[in-house]
Amino acid sequence: MSADPRLRRLLGGEALSALRKRLRQRYQRSASPTLLRLDALNEVEHAALAALTGRAGRPARSLQIDVAEVDATLARAGLASSLRDALEQLDGAIIDLAAQRLQLRSQWQQLADDCAHPDLRSVLQSASGLGLLKRLCGSRPDAASRLIDDAERVLGKLPAGGIPRAQLAVAALGDAHALDAGSPVASLVITVLRQGTDAGFDAERSRELWATAGVLVNELARPALALNLPGELNTEAGEPGYFSLRRLLRSPPTWTVTNRRVFVCENPNLLAIAADRLGPDCAPLVCTDGMPAAAQRLLLTQLRAAGAVLHYHGDFDWPGLRIGNHMVRKHEARPWRFSAADYRAAVVEAPRPGRPLDDAPVHALWDGALAEAMCSERLAIDEEGLADELLRDLKC
Repeated sequence: MSADPRLRRLLGGEALSALRKRLRQRYQRSASPTLLRLDALNEVEHAALAALTGRAGRPARSLQIDVAEVDATLARAGLASSLRDALEQLDGAIIDLAAQRLQLRSQWQQLADDCAHPDLRSVLQSASGLGLLKRLCGSRPDAASRLIDDAERVLGKLPAGGIPRAQLAVAALGDAHALDAGSPVASLVITVLRQGTDAGFDAERSRELWATAGVLVNELARPALALNLPGELNTEAGEPGYFSLRRLLRSPPTWTVTNRRVFVCENPNLLAIAADRLGPDCAPLVCTDGMPAAAQRLLLTQLRAAGAVLHYHGDFDWPGLRIGNHMVRKHEARPWRFSAADYRAAVVEAPRPGRPLDDAPVHALWDGALAEAMCSERLAIDEEGLADELLRDLKC
């Protein structure tokens, strides 16, 4: 419907387009405003508003109008049923932003509530999970619906039995790259797998999360290194052996370690020294090779589930303590010559000048005095320097 020519003369035209935009914005924020105060008016805008209210007079920079009065004036003149109607005749329908936001919020909530997979539904019913979904799909509900469907197809095939991630992607979505790191569906699935853990989103943690669901990602990277682990392994006694994530997932060994001590060190060099000096007479020993990756974590988890009692030793430096905290939290490891007293004894025998500690201390969960002692001495002690003492514990 075209606007009445009189209405166009009264409120239309380019000169008043900014004023009409401001009035429309007020209606967008509130569907039924009662009073409208407009500031920073120019002379033409003030004259138009004054004509609407019948308050002709000298121009002013601001003016307050009673919406009901203006509605009545426009209706009596036969120009429009209301000010809102007049604005819509001139520039099109005014969107009720509040109603639109409410409808959109309801639409997003419905997407979460209608999700069939319980773990995915739980994620999406949280503010952070729903926020992630919106970011992944560009805040488009139609794209979100498709993404949820894809994630449910993937989750419906988990846990898997040690298959490559690309194979899972083909089976669930018909695209070998659909679950590559960073893809929207992979990010959503990883978020579901992450529920109840403190795992972050770095590549190594994501690889571990996939592994817990029986999915292999770079399954031959960073295999776990161990020596003399009891079980059906087909490995030579006294020789270090490697266990890939692929092997640990596809053919989990039967570990015969119930109530047995399994020692865990941080550095491959210490395990090599143990193999050279003790060979088959060395107690079971696993190496984390720094912060344990997916294969190391899975091996430690399997050993713990089989009844092993883990004992950890690492470098007396802040990364070593971070690894120790991980071992305590995740694998219930006990300290192995890794106390404040052990550190102070090592400092006495350590060659100088040695490796200084930086100023970023890490609290040790198993010994509150350890970080304090290290801050006091400010000297790092590498695990290999304590090999003689540690090997006395390892000799069977």
